[in-house]
Amino acid sequence: MERFRDVLLDVWREVCRHIEIHESAGTLAAMLAHHLPLAQLLVRRLDGQHQTLETVAVGQPVAGPLDVAVRTPLTAAKQRRLAVWAASGEVLHGQRTKRSGDLAVLVPPELEGEVLAGPLVGPEGPSGALVLVAEHLKSFQPAHVQMAAALLEPFSAALENDRRLHELAALREAAEADRRSLLSRLGRREMGETIVGAESGLRHVMERVSLVAQSDVPVLILGETGTGKEVVSRAIHTRSARAAAPFIRVNCGAIPPELVDSQLFGHERGSFTGAADMRKGWFERADGGTLFLDEIGELPLAAQVRLLRVLQDGFMERVGGEQPLRVDVRIVAATHRDLAAMVKSGNFREDLWYRINVFPILLPRLAERIEDIPALARHFAQRAANRFGLAPVEPSAADLAVLRSYAWPGNIRELGAVIDRAAILGNGERLEVAKALGIANHRTSPPSPASIAPTLYEVVPEDPSFDPRPTLATLDAAMKEHIERALNATNGRIEGRGGTADLLRINPYTLRARMRKLKIDWARFRA
Repeated sequence: MERFRDVLLDVWREVCRHIEIHESAGTLAAMLAHHLPLAQLLVRRLDGQHQTLETVAVGQPVAGPLDVAVRTPLTAAKQRRLAVWAASGEVLHGQRTKRSGDLAVLVPPELEGEVLAGPLVGPEGPSGALVLVAEHLKSFQPAHVQMAAALLEPFSAALENDRRLHELAALREAAEADRRSLLSRLGRREMGETIVGAESGLRHVMERVSLVAQSDVPVLILGETGTGKEVVSRAIHTRSARAAAPFIRVNCGAIPPELVDSQLFGHERGSFTGAADMRKGWFERADGGTLFLDEIGELPLAAQVRLLRVLQDGFMERVGGEQPLRVDVRIVAATHRDLAAMVKSGNFREDLWYRINVFPILLPRLAERIEDIPALARHFAQRAANRFGLAPVEPSAADLAVLRSYAWPGNIRELGAVIDRAAILGNGERLEVAKALGIANHRTSPPSPASIAPTLYEVVPEDPSFDPRPTLATLDAAMKEHIERALNATNGRIEGRGGTADLLRINPYTLRARMRKLKIDWARFRA
């Protein structure tokens, strides 16, 4: 019994140390493996709105790949059975044989071995389940079942904290949109983005912006990631008759498919479990102004149908609502994907494509506007000095030579991050551009593309039969390396002033989603 108390105290300490439960799952699994024959630990959340059981945290005593189903669909009957089971508080013990009943729902079929499953309960009722999987050919004893029952309370608290954190993040984004809307309606403006290169590398782009700004036709901005699509969309808005109305940006790729309707169109109170209040969607918040749909190619097909209706007749309905609402919104969409190819493959609706592609604007890559690099570098250096409280320092001629020689796979966003990193490394005395790019002694020897970023290139051996030109790595590989450099510079800190998200000028939740997609383990960068 004394041992149980010590284990329980350690578990409580760990779950209180992290707000997001997935951050502590691995540590908890390693901790419990000293007292249980544990192979895997899963925390699964019950989502009544979408009738699913979702895996939100996976931990293993020994790091390694674990491919389990993220979501398990639930029928109404299964939800009722799980609610009855949760009320009983019983820990289910399943053998290695084929599982049935509640265990067949709670445990993903990919997991093999004996299992223990206990209900997690929140303030509003059943919230999920804790699943413990035994090591191969090992079994759970009655004492282990008692220990699993004792673990349900701290894991329930951890799951509830995780839910509230994500709920607060969504509310914060809504509050930020309301704040911007209020500032616009009061006639106050925040400092906008400076369009560097408007008279040189972006001259043709700005000419098209001037042509289309005063009309209300939809605009589609095409270009690689980091080329400044949001800056151009804001320029369209500020030059239009809607400049005094709200400008709202929505990252379509960061919204889970099951939440698209609620985020875009809002919901009525009681329309689904957890909808305690009426919520306005982004279309209503942008009424009279401009809605910037970034990465529109990531929208699921079902959401594309509803978006098409709003574009066609200007009417929408909230989730759970019966009254059509009229909205007056100018749409500016952007994507780095080939929408024409997606239309041919059936991944993007052809009628929506024609509706948003009324006036396309193609943004050039930074490598195609080298003449703008000096002005951009000076602009980002001044911005870095203001943000980090450093003395303003301009890039030297040698710094500019290095910057011009680099390939910039991440475009302007990468340049901004590199200058931020160079300003921090230089501590207000100079810009350490070479260190920021991972090269050495650029002041004593002329740079070459291959020497500037050797990890982004595969250089062909010196042989007359080979093409001496470097072969570029994929964009995902370049993006992964760039994020890892930023994580290294911030010792793995994601949020806050000077954190990785701040350094890369990206929303922390968007950054985490991108890191998961690129399989970047941020924890190994911690000091």
